[in-house]
Amino acid sequence: MTNLVIVESPSKSKTIEKYLGSDYKVVASMGHIRDLATTGKFGLGVDVEHDFEPTYIPMKGKKKVITELKKLSKDADNVYLATDPDREGEAISWHLKEALDLKKNYERVTFNEITKDVIKEAFKNPRDIDNNLVKSQETRRILDRIIGFRLSKLMQSKTGGKSAGRVQSVALKLIVDREREIAAFIPEEYWSITAVFSQFNADLEKYKNKKIEIHNEDEANRIISSLSDKYDIENVECKEKNKNGVMPFKTSTLQQTAVNKLGFSSSKTMRVAQKLYEGIDIGSETVGLITYMRTDSERLSPQFINEAFDYIKKTYGEKYVGVVKKPKKTENTQDAHEGIRVTSCYRTPEELKKYLTPDEFKLYSLIYARSLACLMSNAKVKATAITLLNNDYEFKATGSILIFDGYLKVYSKYESNEDIILPDLEGITYLISEDVTKEQHFTKPAPRYTESSLIKELEKLGIGRPSTYATIMETIKKRDYVTIEDKKFVPTKIGIETTDKLQEGFSDIINVEYTANMENELDEIADNKLDNVKVLKDFYNQFEPLVEDAFKNMEKNKPEETGENCPECGHPLVVRNGRYGEFVACSNYPECKYIKKEEKVIVEICNCPNCDGKIVEKKSRKGKIFYGCNNYPKCKTAYWYKPIDKLCPECNSMLLEKGKKIVCSNCEYEEE
Repeated sequence: MTNLVIVESPSKSKTIEKYLGSDYKVVASMGHIRDLATTGKFGLGVDVEHDFEPTYIPMKGKKKVITELKKLSKDADNVYLATDPDREGEAISWHLKEALDLKKNYERVTFNEITKDVIKEAFKNPRDIDNNLVKSQETRRILDRIIGFRLSKLMQSKTGGKSAGRVQSVALKLIVDREREIAAFIPEEYWSITAVFSQFNADLEKYKNKKIEIHNEDEANRIISSLSDKYDIENVECKEKNKNGVMPFKTSTLQQTAVNKLGFSSSKTMRVAQKLYEGIDIGSETVGLITYMRTDSERLSPQFINEAFDYIKKTYGEKYVGVVKKPKKTENTQDAHEGIRVTSCYRTPEELKKYLTPDEFKLYSLIYARSLACLMSNAKVKATAITLLNNDYEFKATGSILIFDGYLKVYSKYESNEDIILPDLEGITYLISEDVTKEQHFTKPAPRYTESSLIKELEKLGIGRPSTYATIMETIKKRDYVTIEDKKFVPTKIGIETTDKLQEGFSDIINVEYTANMENELDEIADNKLDNVKVLKDFYNQFEPLVEDAFKNMEKNKPEETGENCPECGHPLVVRNGRYGEFVACSNYPECKYIKKEEKVIVEICNCPNCDGKIVEKKSRKGKIFYGCNNYPKCKTAYWYKPIDKLCPECNSMLLEKGKKIVCSNCEYEEE
């Protein structure tokens, strides 16, 4: 063996090894191998007095991996570091070089898709490790460590909150601010008036050519009483308009669309996309089906564009071939990357369905449709607007007819397109209404954030990066800072308290503008336009005095009293937050260490499929609800999702409730 290739995941290594042949051994680092130590000042693993010099140690469970990789690298003539094509991947390659003590016999290889031709071409064009990208990632990690360690400890001591973070806390602030906007919102009444005709309806919009507002029912009644049933046709306007096509997917838009159209969480979307990227066995070969899925670029390679144009022409006809849309250039886009697309137009979802899980098929179908749609021609609609006059009141009806489907030929499933057809009124000068209706409305506040809308807002504000969105969503949920109601984020009491305390002491740092500016500075470090040590010093010199002041002077939140007294010392019992959730204890702690035992309510769910016991609702040591047999430990049957008293028709195993779906506990069977 003369060539060693190190990638991040085992599934990727198997795929790539098949492409490169017997002269190459491809192994996996299993992601990051080193991280900052927890030694030194405040356990930061960073020497703040000496230019923030970091100390790295092997991550938990990675010593054996490093030892094995070091042995393999010593036996190899050439070592190729082929980790992911982003800053995180660049940093992993650098850590591998350092940990394995690689000197001259290593090179960096990157690729955007895992297909045979692309992999072989990538190994013909290796390069050096980009130290600017590494410095940028290292700076981000140090900033996150300083903020995370210092603020998390502060919040734990002052609020009972479990953690704080550079981006996480700003995302939570957006949710809390929106909740307060909703609570403070005062609805205003308004009314609408609609004229009903035999073939369509028209809404009142203007009076004497000025926009009209109807504030109460009396005003609505006065207007209706002044109308006759005859409406003069003032104008009929017909225009042919383009319905513009879509851009290629990037991480944020893929996550938003998968949330809205597939019901996937952002973390699930990235999990499934990772598998599609790393390689699927499709019978004759193992191949990556999509390009790299952590990207903020919407650029497409010329090779794919040419293939797609050819496929669209052959499959749908010349008129469906579109043009390459120019992405909007934003400051933070890493344009060396591509957008997210399929690796071949000729691998259709239907052909691959038998090789994919249901979730993989759904996500691949979405990405496939978008990959073609973004290069197809615009759709065309015939837009019609009818203006009617009645006693100086102007009513309007609008409609459209799809006259050419264009990109909707492949993407209509993911985009609403309801035709509203208005009648041909040529030669007609007036219409007689069948009825006039009125309806009361109230203005509404901005809605709570969903995963989709929060990701969109974070991207718009320049906060976070493609690799961080899913992690942010999961973190604020796991920390119990939010609950999910009707797919929307609702801040919890501890989430609001944590946000308020952070704003009390750190409003100049935990805010949208500062966080977005920090992202720009990290980009400038990556472009070799800014010194990373200066960025860290400027931040730390502002941040650390605020933390020290907060530890001394920030008032600790008083725990909520339950109205009961401690049976051991008579002091009030209070609600406290622990590692596994809320519990009730004595307010006289640490003098009195009384903790009220939780009364266990046994909720029977159904019969156990494996013994004569019952499946009951239980709580894990970490406070998470699960469902297990009451004959434990004799019977160890257990499920994370709630079972139903019904067996799978395919394998006879227990069926479980998973969101709005019923899934099998054993096989891939599912039903709505």
